[in-house]
Amino acid sequence: MTPLLAVEGLNVHIRSRHGALQAINEVSFFIEAGEVLGVVGESGAGKSLTGTAILGLLESPAEMTGGRIMLEGRRIDQLGEEGMRALRGPVIGAVFQDPLTTLNPLQTVGRQLVQTISTHFPVPAKEARGRARRLLAEVGIPAPDERLDSYPHQLSGGMRQRVVLALAFCCQPKLIIADEPTTALDVSIQAQVIELMKKMCRDRGTAVMLITHDMGVIAETADRVAVMYAGRLVEVGPTAAILQAPEHPYTRGLMASIPSMKRRHEELYQVDGSMPRLDALPSGCAFHPRCPLVMERCSRERPELRNPAGPSAACWLAADHQPGRA
Repeated sequence: MTPLLAVEGLNVHIRSRHGALQAINEVSFFIEAGEVLGVVGESGAGKSLTGTAILGLLESPAEMTGGRIMLEGRRIDQLGEEGMRALRGPVIGAVFQDPLTTLNPLQTVGRQLVQTISTHFPVPAKEARGRARRLLAEVGIPAPDERLDSYPHQLSGGMRQRVVLALAFCCQPKLIIADEPTTALDVSIQAQVIELMKKMCRDRGTAVMLITHDMGVIAETADRVAVMYAGRLVEVGPTAAILQAPEHPYTRGLMASIPSMKRRHEELYQVDGSMPRLDALPSGCAFHPRCPLVMERCSRERPELRNPAGPSAACWLAADHQPGRA
């Protein structure tokens, strides 16, 4: 069956005075209808850039230079701005990290919701406002009739993010790109927003690409996990399998950095080193300068991710890179 979203060999370059720098390198994955794919990695791994490319929102100096983006079997990376504008909203929704940059500070919450609904559905203004009120109630905003006439600055951070969720779901999209949707929120509010997003997706059958650096959010939300490092996918698999037995040393480092409530920690584990700069990517496996299991081969040859469905890891020590394994 054709997946809802299929990204095939995605390449994104960033033009600079030093030439074109490859920020996304041959990234391939898919998302089934109703599935939550968690994309995780450190800042600079390429997670947000991948989501932006899917939404058709790359801006200069970033440019998609190769690969295909397929939505329900239809190629969308060549549609142009008008074609993508028609898809954003009724087919692909977005939830970004900071709701203040998503919401228009000069318009009321209700006006923004009504405009979005009216743009994609030929309904009278009264009906659009009624839908907006019901959406605010669904996302847990108290006194929705009053909040329709509130401006974003009059709402708390958690309430603003709930409004962003209402905007993302108001046109009943088939796919949501959620880029760090809880990072700017308090921990207790994070849990509420994640649970709300899960419920809305479950009720509507909406698929989600959840971009985050938080493995705890992944554990609570995702069906499958895709781990990114230096612009490439390094491990993909079902969430339970990745959490219990990660194969790539980078994924193991991310897991080890999560503090356990079951034992005392004198100090937290950290992955030594930092993400390489785009103009100084190492040869072979990009993670090898930081890898505790590095071999001589790692600096010469780059292992590939053999199965985009998972479980698979781009590591010479992974099971699917051992002799006799496909």
